[in-house]
Amino acid sequence: MKCPFCNSPDSKVIDSRPVSEGSSIRRRRECLECQKRFTTFEMLESMQIMVVKKDGSKELFDKQKLLSGLLKACQKRPINPEQIADEVESELLNSLVGEVTTSHIGEMAMEKLKQRDDVAYVRFASVYREFKDVNTFLDELKSLRKKSPSKKKNK
Repeated sequence: MKCPFCNSPDSKVIDSRPVSEGSSIRRRRECLECQKRFTTFEMLESMQIMVVKKDGSKELFDKQKLLSGLLKACQKRPINPEQIADEVESELLNSLVGEVTTSHIGEMAMEKLKQRDDVAYVRFASVYREFKDVNTFLDELKSLRKKSPSKKKNK
């Protein structure tokens, strides 16, 4: 780290402490050349994920947009939409891809919903896949029933 006073490249760290709930580190440094002290902050560089929309335009990934759709699908259901949005975001960041399509993000979210709650899954899928009529909706329900056999109720 160059000294802001004399531009010397040599400095030593005097003190380090976490800040911003541990998401960055504050370092107090002393220049080995002029002995003046200065502060630096170190933080994890977050990867920018570009989302390719259906019309071909691109925008930065916005977890809030995903969460908005998940909140509607999960309303009055026993699952946490924030957790699903966090998982999708985490998987995208860990995949190290620079661009991802909206359809891929939607499929990821639907897969996570399908594993947790059939009703929330169908709600999300009906909007995401733009069901055109009742038959399309029924086809999705039939495929869901084939994959997960219904639980028998005790009478």
